[in-house]
Amino acid sequence: MAQLNITLNQDEILQLLANDRNAAFAKLLQDSLNSILKAESAAQLKAEPYERTEERTGSRNGFRDRPLTTRIGSITLSVPKHRGGEPFHTLIFDNYGRSEAALIVTMAEMVVNGVSTRKVSQVMETLCGKTYSKSTVSEACKELDKKVKEFRERPLAGEYPFMTVDATYFKVRENGRIISKAFMIAYGTNSEGHREILGFGIYANESKRTWNEFLKSLKDRGLHGVKMITSDAHEGIQDAASKVFPEAAWQRCQFHFSRNIIDKAPKKYQAGLAGELQELWGCKTIEEARKRKDAIIADYKDVAEEAMNCLDEGFESAMSVVVLPHYLRKYFRTSNHIERLNKELKRRSKVIGIFPNEASLMRLMGSVLAERNDEIISRKSIFTNKTYQELLSTDVPAKLMQIATEQRNLLAA
Repeated sequence: MAQLNITLNQDEILQLLANDRNAAFAKLLQDSLNSILKAESAAQLKAEPYERTEERTGSRNGFRDRPLTTRIGSITLSVPKHRGGEPFHTLIFDNYGRSEAALIVTMAEMVVNGVSTRKVSQVMETLCGKTYSKSTVSEACKELDKKVKEFRERPLAGEYPFMTVDATYFKVRENGRIISKAFMIAYGTNSEGHREILGFGIYANESKRTWNEFLKSLKDRGLHGVKMITSDAHEGIQDAASKVFPEAAWQRCQFHFSRNIIDKAPKKYQAGLAGELQELWGCKTIEEARKRKDAIIADYKDVAEEAMNCLDEGFESAMSVVVLPHYLRKYFRTSNHIERLNKELKRRSKVIGIFPNEASLMRLMGSVLAERNDEIISRKSIFTNKTYQELLSTDVPAKLMQIATEQRNLLAA
């Protein structure tokens, strides 16, 4: 790998910081990205400038200027040109610009459709530094829609033993009205221990019908081998999970469950109860957890009866994860990782406020998820395929299937 050296003019940067912070940060970003471009060039040519090696694949042929619009203004990059070999290529523009382009296109579309506000126009001008014509917006939309569609509908090969699902809501303008749309997301872990965003979709609401439709769309794309599904206690998710993936045990998110319990207790007991529940979730065996649960109920039943009824009724579904080896439980006992993803989507959508249509929502959120997925799949795996195969040879799969059967029977009762 080529060495990356970033040379900055200290006096120039300090002067810019004193006078114009945005200009200073733009200069820092521009110099950093130009250094990356030079490093990519050296790696592709297999030689530094003026270096003679047997592995050299071509030679440098100057630079061309390429503008790049960022949140801190427009910068100009010096893109290397090659001759005598493969043309120079870089991932900077694709990786840096995909979700940024989606945001710009969404705001531009609001302007085109006449539903924007003065604030949105100002934000767009700040981000882009220029305005966009209707034809430019149309072409950009087509390209982004194509990429989002490819990502959203890609085949799901291999097994995904663990899946987490959740939904968040966005405001969308539809037929002259502003309504909330449910944006459903599925987050999976494959047999190699790598996580990825499996799919997403926009629905009118969260219901048994829509959750069944969403999970079935994942199955139709090849999702199989699911052993456990983690989510909150929405009845639509429970119903869909039991029907679409009947052999998968449902794990109720312990974080959401704790919040449900604590909210039903008198305020003066909430802090103590929270600590008790944290110890409960840390029990090593289901037998130990049941004893701890009974002790908590005995201590609080007189002062927080409603909260204790909630704990008693939902306890078993929140402890499915105890079947797994201890080192895996922390990854699948809550849906916190997908909650963090939802917060990122909300942050990106704040500048939009109300989406002009459903296509605009899919375009921006799909682009953000595709970008985030690139980051997620590059992280270190949480287990290996060898570890997973060893897990399959134990009684864990049978226990999870037994839990799934018991849960289906309860839903049918």
